[in-house]
Amino acid sequence: MIRNFFKVAYRSLLRNKGFSFINITGLAIGMAAAVLILLWIQHELSYDQFHTNKDRIYEVWNRVPLDGKVQCWGSTSTLLGPILEKDLPEVERVARASYNNDYLFTIGDRKMMKTGSAVDSGFLQIFSFPMLEGNAATALTDPHSVVLTATAAKSLFGNEPAMGKVVKIGNKDNFTVTGILKDLPSNSKFNFECLLPWEYLKANSDRQDFGWGDNSTPTYVLLKPHTNFTAVANKLKDLKQHYHDESKTLHWELFMYPLDRWRLYSSFTNGQEDGGGRSTFVKLFSIIAGFILLIACINFMNLSTARSEKRAREVGIRKVVGAQKMSLIGQFIGESIFLAFLAGIVALFIVQLSLPAYNQFTSKKLFIDISNAYTWIAFFGFILFTGLLAGSYPAFFLSSFQPVKVLKGTFKRTHALITPRKALVVLQFSFAIVLIICTIIVKQQIDYARERETGYNRDRLVYHALTGDLAKNYVSIREELLSTGIATSVTKTNSPLTERWSDGWGQQWEGKDPNDRTDFDRFMADEALGATAGLQFVQGRDFDLKKYPTDSTGLIINESSLKVMKFKDPIGKIVSDLGTDYHIVGVIRDFILTSPYEPTRPILICGAKSSFLTFNVMQIKLNGQHSVTANLEKAAGIFKKYNPDFVFEPKFVDAAYARKFESEQQQGTLAGLFAGLTVFISCLGLFGLTTYMAETRVKEIGVRKIMGASVANITALLSKDFVKLVIISFFIAAPLAWWGMHKWLESYAYRVSIAWWVFAAAGILSVFITLLTVSYQSIRAAIANPVKSLRTE
Repeated sequence: MIRNFFKVAYRSLLRNKGFSFINITGLAIGMAAAVLILLWIQHELSYDQFHTNKDRIYEVWNRVPLDGKVQCWGSTSTLLGPILEKDLPEVERVARASYNNDYLFTIGDRKMMKTGSAVDSGFLQIFSFPMLEGNAATALTDPHSVVLTATAAKSLFGNEPAMGKVVKIGNKDNFTVTGILKDLPSNSKFNFECLLPWEYLKANSDRQDFGWGDNSTPTYVLLKPHTNFTAVANKLKDLKQHYHDESKTLHWELFMYPLDRWRLYSSFTNGQEDGGGRSTFVKLFSIIAGFILLIACINFMNLSTARSEKRAREVGIRKVVGAQKMSLIGQFIGESIFLAFLAGIVALFIVQLSLPAYNQFTSKKLFIDISNAYTWIAFFGFILFTGLLAGSYPAFFLSSFQPVKVLKGTFKRTHALITPRKALVVLQFSFAIVLIICTIIVKQQIDYARERETGYNRDRLVYHALTGDLAKNYVSIREELLSTGIATSVTKTNSPLTERWSDGWGQQWEGKDPNDRTDFDRFMADEALGATAGLQFVQGRDFDLKKYPTDSTGLIINESSLKVMKFKDPIGKIVSDLGTDYHIVGVIRDFILTSPYEPTRPILICGAKSSFLTFNVMQIKLNGQHSVTANLEKAAGIFKKYNPDFVFEPKFVDAAYARKFESEQQQGTLAGLFAGLTVFISCLGLFGLTTYMAETRVKEIGVRKIMGASVANITALLSKDFVKLVIISFFIAAPLAWWGMHKWLESYAYRVSIAWWVFAAAGILSVFITLLTVSYQSIRAAIANPVKSLRTE
């Protein structure tokens, strides 16, 4: 019996090659798109889930009321780690970790930059990064030990064993390789090539330790097995207030944030998780994957039911000779599973061919592990699910025919106002139109933020980290860059112009409200920052240490800071910050230091005598009279002269600014890609329905032509029903898209308004695509010779 079912399915496949091709192609594209999205989702859900003790790993976060809101962030004081181990017996291990830095490795005459982090020795015991060589418990106990990833070790030592070898780091200290880690997987929040002991960071940091007031160090905790989380969380909550007097008045709390929420849920509003973050996009793309697969299945349903008259006689004969309804249902579902299997094979090839480009676009390393048995179980389960989903409705529909009516020839197609087939077409295009509208609005939002005035001039502006001897030779380098005409202006700052490396509150000034808890972004420059970056002064002047030596304690504020301080005449006013009294020398227009999607924050640009900030970056405005390439080639020689041990690696400010849009750009492009696939799959089904409709109405068309109907009349007759369905889809999709985009845009303070023309454009585009899809078959049917169709009448 089963063999007979497959034989019938195979013959039906060959007998209706065109419809079979459309069915298989639509299902294959839909399945391939769904698999690609599911691979992305699985990768997002798997972040850091490979750690053995993942259920006991936490990151310590701060929760503190500032600016009228409760703010949360995931870094703490460097003092906290040892306190946790001393005061909380429930804690098994604690590890602090610095943010990634670039370190110079020297082996003989070879020099390489490697990205790494300084960590406490317990880091490799908390996190289960597989060690190929070495002991995780002791690898970082020596202050001059270093742990490398396998790729880093190979690039440094080639095919020679790396364990026990000595390398020079930072052109002065020798370190012994005490461990080799397997290369880090892409689904981890950590991305380093080497690990150094925490003691190295302490010994080589130029910055003073501000104790509990400096909250810029990630701290990780491993709880002991079977620990009562609520009990230890309550102990931790008030721990900082026990050691830090200011935290008592601020109601400052510490809390532990579990590992399984780091990637997707670490978005907070007023002190609580807000359901945003990357989890929003995981949910969104899960829905998109489901709908794309559903739309592909709808094509199968529509084409199967549209061809019901051709299968009706077969059903009637089978029932007459004794076939039961369940037997027929099994047959038709079996046929759909057979088609789904063929489509699945095609989909697998599509996925494999698409993965390299898809990985490059998503910046991931997604792959299908064909050597894993679970992969094939999941794949065949996916095929079975698709086949059941696509074949369920046609199976029940076809098996419900009454044999008496069918064999008497009284079986007729229904022309009801609302039919399942029409409803399915409306569902298809509703989702496609929603995606079209959403794609347009996402692009608008990205363009709106990109075109926002930054407040400084990014053109020909580059920056370079103050590595090695650059800080010591800064004055000589600056003078040579200026005298040779390579640069028109040079300054040094604590961070790049596109990043905030420090912020804080508690500053004092004349007339300040005692309850004010404004959080200021901090920046630092020596002189000529305004000229280098093209900042716009509305009052006062730039730093000029030659003319005004006291500018080392000068302060430049932006307009947002002036609004907070409420000075009528700010020049000369004193602002105290972390023990230093600064005098205001200038006020600049607001510029974008952090997110272009958010309002500009109050910024303090401190002079060179800051007791808290250190110079880390050199900012260079290249001379526009020469090419950028020529300027950089000459600059490389100067940097090599004064800093021979380090590589010249300038970075462009405009490129760094463009990276602020990468996440939204990627999400928008993905949405656009899958919107296009959705439209294509829907149109493929529409093309099949139009083809079948033209076949079944060929005699009607012939009669109409003989009666004088024009090609345009007949084309309009065959197209209007589909256009009506698409228009209905638009009126369903428009409010849904508006609601979804309205909620999405609410997460951006600086956002575009939703314009009416977006919906009009989407509606017109969907109607145009529909007409384009159905017009070929409609016109072909309309120009056919009516004599051929009516010859047998």
